[in-house]
This record gives sequence, C-alpha cells and structure tokens, in this order.
Amino acid sequence: MGYRYMSCCGKMICSGCIHAPLYDNQGNVIDNRKCPFCRMPFPLLREEVLRREKKRVELDDPIAIHENGVYHNNGEYGHPQDYKKALELYHRSAKLGYAHSYASIGYLYDRGRGVERDRKKALYYYELGAMGGNAVARYNLGIEEKNTGNMDRALRHFMIAVNHGYVHALKKIRELYSNGHATKEDYTKALQAYQEYLSEVKSPQRDEAAVYNYEKYRYYK
Repeated sequence: MGYRYMSCCGKMICSGCIHAPLYDNQGNVIDNRKCPFCRMPFPLLREEVLRREKKRVELDDPIAIHENGVYHNNGEYGHPQDYKKALELYHRSAKLGYAHSYASIGYLYDRGRGVERDRKKALYYYELGAMGGNAVARYNLGIEEKNTGNMDRALRHFMIAVNHGYVHALKKIRELYSNGHATKEDYTKALQAYQEYLSEVKSPQRDEAAVYNYEKYRYYK
C-alpha cells in the first residue's frame, strides 16, 4: 500500500507524508491532522469520509467512484451488496481513466458476480488494466497463463507486476522456480526488482507510519 486516498481533495497521498509531523519556524511540532495537500482536517468519523467521497463522486472523481463500487461489491458502510451496481460504478470509473477499475471489472466476470461468468471478458478487462499499469490486473494475466501451461508468458507478466512492487507476483516467480519453470537467474532478477522498488519508496516517514498502523500504512509485505 504505502499511500492513501484523500476524500477531501481526491489526491493519493504517500503514507509517510500523511503521518510525518509538521514543524513551525521554531522547530516546534504543530498539528498535522490535516491533509498534506489541501490542509483540510482529517475526518474523525467514517460518516464524514463517506460524505466527502459522495461529493467527489458528484465531481466525477474516478477513485471515489471506484471506492463506492467496492462498498457495493462488499456490502459495506450502509450500502447493500449489489454486484450490478458495483459493476456500473467500476465501468464509470474506468471510462474516466482509473486502470484499477478494469481489474475490478475483470474480477466480477472472472467470478461470475452480478454477471454470467465469462473468462474471455475477464481477460479482456485484465488486459486493459495491465496496459494501464495496474499490477493486480497484470498479475491476474500471469495466473491465467500459468493455469493454461504457458509458463514463459506467465513469468513475463509476473516480472512486470514485481517491477510495480506487487509482492504476490514475486511469490509466484519463486513457485515457478521451485517447480523448474523459471531459472535461478529469473528469481534473482525478480528479487532484485522488488528490492529496488522498496528502496525507491522507502523513507523514515513511511517506516514510522507502518509502525503506527501496519495494516493501513505498510508499503511492504
């Protein structure tokens, strides 16, 4: 993870920036319970978060729209579980350019939730998500290739996902290596790629945030 969507301004903010203390000109810590981007105070209640997200949805914010799709998908925060509504919101978000929504659409077709199960459509949407840079969609393409015996293609998909910091893809490459479908060099490259990703996103502030709330702010697994 390592980042958080801010329902106040619609920005994705680094968890380190959210958690890092702010100082005045004399070096004294001041109140930092505000969004680092727009400086609006953090909401104290879930109801306030939902109210802000509703406003973002009305402004055609694709991330907020996707989040509302997730709420309907899971039946969370007072929303009835409604896969068709979730699918509608995912499509709306995807059309506005949020690549993760394609992965969510693909998943619904993959599982047959709210729609008839359709592997062809699932892969189509995973491909759109992967082309948009979404690591989850790329990983799912790798799973499909692995399940159909195309280990070389699976490895290539997993490697791209690892380069985006998706640790589950690293685990799959380790599995391919253990089963003789990937070389030691392949696995070493994957490990190096993942370590490079961590070194790029690592910061003392993000480490402090992860310690403060591991589930919400961790950027590694």
